Amino acid sequence: MSVFQRLSMIFKSKANKAMDSVEDPRETLDYSYQKQLELLQKVRRGVADVATSRKRVELQIQQLEQQSDKLQNQGRAALEQGREDLAREALTRRSGLDSQITGLREQHANLQNEEQKLTTAAQRLQAKVDAFRTRKETIKANYTAAQAQSQIGEAFSGISEEMGDVGMAVQRAEDKTAQMQARAGAVDELLASGALDDVTGESRDDIQAELDRMASTTGVDAELERMKSELGQGDASTTRQIEGGNTKEGS
Repeated sequence: MSVFQRLSMIFKSKANKAMDSVEDPRETLDYSYQKQLELLQKVRRGVADVATSRKRVELQIQQLEQQSDKLQNQGRAALEQGREDLAREALTRRSGLDSQITGLREQHANLQNEEQKLTTAAQRLQAKVDAFRTRKETIKANYTAAQAQSQIGEAFSGISEEMGDVGMAVQRAEDKTAQMQARAGAVDELLASGALDDVTGESRDDIQAELDRMASTTGVDAELERMKSELGQGDASTTRQIEGGNTKEGS
């Protein structure tokens, strides 16, 4: 295979592929159906033309037969009047008309046969066209349904891809939210434990913090002993010492 033959084959294959992408089978079927209807119309016109010719021959035969009958009557009338010469002329003309009538009848028979053939062909073609029309509509309906299903499938495919992207975005948002929540919780724990200074609170050093803790502990111990004294569970001297100490502090 030469280079030009290979290039020609490649070009034809690509051209066929391009044609397949733009061709609509429904339009092709409608076009084929239209061409069949045109052919059927031509056959019907042929039948009509042959029938017209047959009818014209029939009229000619009728006219010649009428003329033949007239000549026969004229010949008889001429003999009755003793004009054998006129009778011979009338019968001679009648003989010529009979020859024409015989030829026209043969032509009429041929036209009848041709008309019958064309009528049968038209009937068969009509049946084929009707069958093709039914098949055409069935194929078009199936193609339309398949096209709709294909479009729906492509739509679902596009939605699936889109939802996949959305799902990834949602997952990233959820991960980022969880990370921020975990970070906020960790900061709260560090602030509560004192590992981080609360910039919104008052600034206190370690010594002041220890003094505040001791004062808080002393107040709790005194309150605890008072409650024991009231319930009769504590040491009275201890209670007095604590109260005395509180009195001195008060003074």
